[in-house]
Amino acid sequence: MSNQNPTMSNYRMTISYDGRNYLGWQRHGDKPTVQYALEQAVEQLFDIRSAVRGSGRTDRGAHANGQVISVELPAGLQVDEVKGQLNDLLAETVRVVAVSNVPLDFHACDSAIGKHYRYVIWNSKKLPAERDGRVWHVKSRLDVEAMANVCSVFEGEHDFASFATRPNFKQKNTRRIVSRCIMSHDLPLIRFDICADGFLYKMVRNIVRAIVKVGEGRYTRDDLYRIFEARDRNAAPGTAPASGLYLEKVYYSKDEMTEDVIGVVSK
Repeated sequence: MSNQNPTMSNYRMTISYDGRNYLGWQRHGDKPTVQYALEQAVEQLFDIRSAVRGSGRTDRGAHANGQVISVELPAGLQVDEVKGQLNDLLAETVRVVAVSNVPLDFHACDSAIGKHYRYVIWNSKKLPAERDGRVWHVKSRLDVEAMANVCSVFEGEHDFASFATRPNFKQKNTRRIVSRCIMSHDLPLIRFDICADGFLYKMVRNIVRAIVKVGEGRYTRDDLYRIFEARDRNAAPGTAPASGLYLEKVYYSKDEMTEDVIGVVSK
């Protein structure tokens, strides 16, 4: 950070949100986005305009339990008080979970070395009202064992070009290292946990859609290998809906990432 103003400090916050009422994370003027809601609360509380920097953008309708932000605020604040004051100003759909002081060079996005995303499916004909918009509702029965068995295909270092939906720009490097891709289930609930050093645009949702194709009996393990080798988005199936996607955690140290990956596997 270039700002050396002694009256200001850098703060890290962990944020959770229900994305159903927001047009994604990134600010778009005064439209309802999570970033805009946080910046409005900061301005209202401290009477300053300070950019809220997120660890990454989540899509419209996606959720977070562990989004991380960094923001410059007045020095010497009591972090517990800041947490409570911001939550008083924010809608119940956005919560500040934790606040801490961090060095000036900490940046929520640039300092991150990895992330953990969770994707949730509800596999039943009927969907409870409270789950609406919080899962991907798949009505037809899925072969959960077949799905679990192919998750390992995505682990390791691969070129994920076939699983990257490109917007108006093309990623220069489409290689990523997935340290863990596992599936657990307590039907009708199915959960995927995917940890990696970074994610391409809609990568998690595209991976999940391909695995569900296996659960539908339409794809095999060999089909997934073929999609990888094609390095072409057109070779892969569509995209799972944003409603089931959760940003669970952002990693800023290798030890933290290793410990958490082990924890995810043991659950």
